[in-house]
Amino acid sequence: MLRTGILTATVLLLSACSGGDENHRVVGELTSDRVELSVEFAEPIVDIAVMEGATVSAGEVLLRQNDSRARVQLADAEAVYLQSKARMDELLRGPRSEQIAAARANVEGATQELDFRQTELERIEEVHQRGLASAEVLDRASAALDAAQATLKLRLAQLEELLAGTTLEELAQAEQTVKQTAARRDRARIDLERHVLTAPVDGVVDSRIFEVGERPTAGQAAIILLAGEQVHARVYVPEAIRVHIGSGTKAAIYVDGLETPIAGAVRSVATEAAFTPYYALTEHDRGRLSYVAKVDIAEALERLPDGVPVEVEFVLD
Repeated sequence: MLRTGILTATVLLLSACSGGDENHRVVGELTSDRVELSVEFAEPIVDIAVMEGATVSAGEVLLRQNDSRARVQLADAEAVYLQSKARMDELLRGPRSEQIAAARANVEGATQELDFRQTELERIEEVHQRGLASAEVLDRASAALDAAQATLKLRLAQLEELLAGTTLEELAQAEQTVKQTAARRDRARIDLERHVLTAPVDGVVDSRIFEVGERPTAGQAAIILLAGEQVHARVYVPEAIRVHIGSGTKAAIYVDGLETPIAGAVRSVATEAAFTPYYALTEHDRGRLSYVAKVDIAEALERLPDGVPVEVEFVLD
């Protein structure tokens, strides 16, 4: 009985040690952050510059849509902007000398017309007093004199307006109009530029959703990128060692097909637990919660393929 008790204790002790070591190694797969590039306009695709699996750099052109409509809208916005800018320059310059000379001539003509109507009325009044002109003729002459006086006032006001120049309110309105039309022109220019899809980050083209000639709807993904120069390991950390794992934790990544492990470091660990995935449902871990962690590869290697199973062993004190 004593020997049986000692043997049982030894087995339990070895099992406990073995379980602790296994808890430091977790399973997962190599993966990349997926970036879906969506089109903003429902225009036909005229060119796709990359193939699936191609490596691209940030800023590289991936896809072009027909931009004829956008070019016309930009030309229209540019014309409206130039028109408002010319009006602003005209107000800043003030009235032309020819306009002022014409206004002076109008005042002079209105003055002569007033003098004539005044003389005409005096003549008709004298004839009317002699009984040689009717009251209707006298009334028409008086009305013509009033009209000549009003015309002279109008011409004088127009001349004063030209001499005073542009008001501050007119300049403010013209300035805001220029800003408004410039904003519309810039928006049209941005719309034109966004008919071309470019890679936002370095990565690999995972799939092309459409082909040349097709017309996607606005907001629909057209190309999917696998971002980054290298994949990372996506693993599930058991709850038992979650408190020991954090950003920067060292790890060894065992990739199927490679003889030696790869050095890595934890990028992040999820704050909310998830159910253990199907490929980690061992008898020991079944029913336990785990935390998704991303482990970056710290060595300079050629890009590894996505979807390859891995095991990650954390280096814990």
